[in-house]
Amino acid sequence: MIFLMSGLTDQPTEQQLKELRQPSLGRLLLKANRVFSSKALALLKQKGYSNLNLAHTALLPHLDQQGNRLTVLTERMGLTKQSISQLVAELESQGYLERIPDPTDRRAVLVRFTASGWELCQLSSQVVQDTEKAFEQMLGQSDLTLLKGILEKLQE
Repeated sequence: MIFLMSGLTDQPTEQQLKELRQPSLGRLLLKANRVFSSKALALLKQKGYSNLNLAHTALLPHLDQQGNRLTVLTERMGLTKQSISQLVAELESQGYLERIPDPTDRRAVLVRFTASGWELCQLSSQVVQDTEKAFEQMLGQSDLTLLKGILEKLQE
């Protein structure tokens, strides 16, 4: 459809494909996030957490100390309830999370850390700091500080 609007009827030219493949800001941000997350996950795996994936580790920072309902996790992560339920079930089967009755509504369930899950969360925080230090070594302190400032400004 994009090609039709630009005057093409059948196939794009090589030049048009080249233009479409130029890295957009969104794509660069996504790739940078994947690189950062993959490096952090590799460090976790080196420390013996080989059963985790990026989706598992993405869930951890969204849990509150007292636990959360699945609907809250769904909102925070921007995923479907089915996806969140699957992630929680996987982390629960590995002993990192547990489901308990919600004290404010017995029909609802809260998801919270187990002792092993809290240990993993704390280690994950250290791994993120170590990964950031590796990025600082690659970029230099001033460029990393500048990058973080720009990214924070984009979120405003």
